[in-house]
Amino acid sequence: MALIQIVENKKKSLGIYVHIPFCRSKCEYCDFYSIPGARSRDLMDRYLDAVILHIREAAQGAAGYEVDTVYFGGGTPSFFGAGGLAKIFAEIDRRFDVSRDAEVSLEANPDSVTLPMLTRLRRAGFNRISIGVQSDDDAQLKALGRPHNYRQAQQAVSLSRRAGFDNVSVDLMFGLPNQSREQWMQTLRNVIDLKADHISCYGLKVEPGTKLWSYKDCANLPDDDAQADMYFYAVETLEQFGYHQYEISNFAHDGFICRHNMKYWVGDEYLGFGPCAASDFAGRRFTIKPDLEGYIKGVMDKGQILSESELVPLRERAGEYLMLRLRTVDGIEKGEYTRSFLLPFEPIEEILLRLQTQEYAAFTRPEYTMMMHQDSTHAVMVMAEAESGQLTAEITDRGDKRCIALGALGANEWFGLRLHGNRLEFLAGQPAPDSIDEGTMPDIALIAHADVTYARIMADCDARFLSTEWAGGFVGCLIGVKRR
Repeated sequence: MALIQIVENKKKSLGIYVHIPFCRSKCEYCDFYSIPGARSRDLMDRYLDAVILHIREAAQGAAGYEVDTVYFGGGTPSFFGAGGLAKIFAEIDRRFDVSRDAEVSLEANPDSVTLPMLTRLRRAGFNRISIGVQSDDDAQLKALGRPHNYRQAQQAVSLSRRAGFDNVSVDLMFGLPNQSREQWMQTLRNVIDLKADHISCYGLKVEPGTKLWSYKDCANLPDDDAQADMYFYAVETLEQFGYHQYEISNFAHDGFICRHNMKYWVGDEYLGFGPCAASDFAGRRFTIKPDLEGYIKGVMDKGQILSESELVPLRERAGEYLMLRLRTVDGIEKGEYTRSFLLPFEPIEEILLRLQTQEYAAFTRPEYTMMMHQDSTHAVMVMAEAESGQLTAEITDRGDKRCIALGALGANEWFGLRLHGNRLEFLAGQPAPDSIDEGTMPDIALIAHADVTYARIMADCDARFLSTEWAGGFVGCLIGVKRR
């Protein structure tokens, strides 16, 4: 039906990932690159010097980008300490153009956080924390090699709130050794009581090379059917408590999706720093060697630090689009696919139609999204090509009242919408009522929030965006604003 293009007035968005390879101990299931053991101040300091130099040099090639997400993963970033994390982020903030509303996350284990540490990180600019709870059962935690107990997990969430973090995520695992469905049900109930903003639920996957791999056959792991039952129970239960699923393993209250992780699933660009970190930047994908000493030496001596680097062909990107977007609840969109990759969608649509008959796929109405930035220095232009012409929408910020200015090209009709408190006001139009609230007109539904971060237009296939009559042009449409 319609085609949407987002035309950016300023810089392209960029995510930054920093891999902190240090941790207290290696968990039984962990296959991430990490160096367990007691803190080695000399090694940590040399890593810090290297990653700061790496950031300084890489920033020179990112002049056309604005960083809107930063993520510290590991390993265990909290084990590295607040001082080192704050220095790394300060260097990122100094060298890159970091947006004022950037999401800045760190992963933390419950045993390695304190109130002074968290307070320092919050003051340094970190605004999101992901706590590795994994289970509420101390016996299960011990069997997994986790260095904390559930009481420490509860305290970590509480301390994060006290330190000023208003975006707290917790990680959970299911399908654990000797875990029953009833135990998992109790775990979910207990963790929901923590009142986190975001919950990630991962099924245990036994990887070669891990400690668990060597005794997996006698670990009494739930079979695939049992693990699937646990997963679907989690999806249903979390939805009941307001945690909406937005990706296979991720659930969030309104406004609390992980913006950084979404970059991986929608194909946005990101840069990685530290050993084993991956990047997808300027059309090229590259990965750093999983070797801390090699990374430090390579950065300091300007040597080779990459294990692989490739220019990704457009056709391969198309396959990745399908694979990654199908992980999300938004799924794939025909117009976006054909526009981005210059490939026909019909062969894929035929497969999806067959899957739909088996209830493995579902089609939704066309959706047209206008992104709205909280930063008043940014504007977004959305252009929609509709059956009867074009609709442009420019989202700006007018003083302290966010404004959505809409204009119909090719018609002698302009109108505007402004968010004012909890309602949308018309700025101009034919006709142009002073204001309308939710449900005022039967042909239009309006939903408004004072802290709106994006506006969305949804239309039936037979709806026309452009018309000489305002009401006729929007019959069957839903114009709404809601939190990101």
